[in-house]
Amino acid sequence: MKQLIIKDIVCDVEGNGILNQASLTVHQGDCIALLGPNGHGKSTLLNVLMGNPRYHVSQGQITLDGEDLLPLTPDMRSKKGIFMAFQNPPDVPGVVTMDFFRAMINAHSEKPISLLKFYKSTTAAYEEVDLDSDMASRHLNEGYSGGEKKRNEILQMLLLSPSLALIDEIDSGLDVDALALIASVINRLKEQGTTFIIISHYDRLYELVNVNKTAVMVNGKIQLEGDASLAKRISKEGYSFLEKEYGIKLQKEEKVVSLGSCAVKQVL
Repeated sequence: MKQLIIKDIVCDVEGNGILNQASLTVHQGDCIALLGPNGHGKSTLLNVLMGNPRYHVSQGQITLDGEDLLPLTPDMRSKKGIFMAFQNPPDVPGVVTMDFFRAMINAHSEKPISLLKFYKSTTAAYEEVDLDSDMASRHLNEGYSGGEKKRNEILQMLLLSPSLALIDEIDSGLDVDALALIASVINRLKEQGTTFIIISHYDRLYELVNVNKTAVMVNGKIQLEGDASLAKRISKEGYSFLEKEYGIKLQKEEKVVSLGSCAVKQVL
């Protein structure tokens, strides 16, 4: 991708308004920290970008390199190079992980991957995320710990090498070593040209991956943008300075539907 343009997106879920004219421009090579109080629309924005059908967009535009994304289904967006790592990946009983990976790779390729190449790439990916490759014979995410599920999401990202990766609190609940491992994978893909939008609880992850931009979402809208120093300030001070310095008032939490949660600091 060269440029993703999100313009004036209005979105609701089951009649509950969440995004309110959200706009953001993402350039190739960006690594963006997406911050904001709990329930103000961060996870919703990522789900809208991925095409989750539960999220109804009633207004606005999203274009990827000039192409309208909104009519495209999630699988079509995935083939355009968009990937989303979930905060709480679902269990998929009956689907063998290795079969899922192979189908996933083939869906993004002009011709089926050879067994030898598939074995080499998956073995290397399992090693990089520090998971036992024997897990490939188990059903997708079934019986996995929370940390294993999240490493499995990162493993999928490695196998696909997307052009745009949407990371939704992949680091919540992880220890320091796991956090460093995930950061190392993100940094490697950054070097290969992947663009990132990252929601995280921890300023530490943003430091490890050297974000170059910060976007702050409040009341369903990107209210403030800055460089990495903005994320650091929010980590130290929370969001109280937004109203004092920028006149950005935070609505009470009960007025906003929360379908995903994350904030470096919560002051509501």
